[in-house]
Amino acid sequence: MIRFLLVAVMLLGFLVSSVPLLYCERWIGRREPVRQQEHSLKVVQAMFRMLLRLAGVQLTVKGREKLPEGAVLYVGNHRSYFDILAGYTSVPGLTGFVAKKEMERYPFLAEWMRNVNCLFLDRQDIKAGLKTILEGIEKVKSGVSIWIFPEGTRNEAEDVLDLLPFKEGSLKIAEKSGCPVVPVAVSGTAEIFEKHIPFIRPSKVTLEFGEPFYIKELPLEQKKRVGAYTRDIIIKMLEKEKQGE
Repeated sequence: MIRFLLVAVMLLGFLVSSVPLLYCERWIGRREPVRQQEHSLKVVQAMFRMLLRLAGVQLTVKGREKLPEGAVLYVGNHRSYFDILAGYTSVPGLTGFVAKKEMERYPFLAEWMRNVNCLFLDRQDIKAGLKTILEGIEKVKSGVSIWIFPEGTRNEAEDVLDLLPFKEGSLKIAEKSGCPVVPVAVSGTAEIFEKHIPFIRPSKVTLEFGEPFYIKELPLEQKKRVGAYTRDIIIKMLEKEKQGE
């Protein structure tokens, strides 16, 4: 419980105390939007690293050398809120996560999320969802990578290999922008918090970047089921990691 309280107090304290900084970020953003995004990302990454340390997380990142130059679409499995902390502290360059629209309810948190290029997806409104995809395409074209969780929600399955079906439309950002897809396998994050709420316990987390691929270069059958294709790649990565335990 002590770790939970430390993490909660640190996060709430940051959100409240950072209000003046948010005003500064707005001022910078009006004149130099890229500079504002880069600075906001450094602030958020530093905060997330601190939260991971408080939670007792030992993070191992594999495959970073495989990442290509330029913006990509990261596609990962989703087990925990800590997936986002691990992801943001592991990627090079500007990156925004696709989050559920409900996160916009929290004013200071939502503003920091916008500052680091997060997109808010309304899963109930098809028209709004299409708009979010178009925003993601524009961000990728401007050099900002996007990270998505095609399972659509946190997977609560006991076995890390038991992934939910990937929503096929979720990879449209890569298909329409032409950017590479980078599969990402995350393991060990559910053991931090979700498996024993409200306690936070130390965990060894592994985040592995897979080989990038271009949707346009896939065989026709795999193009039609690119979500399932990516899901299979991530499962194989998770199997390899599990066997190595």
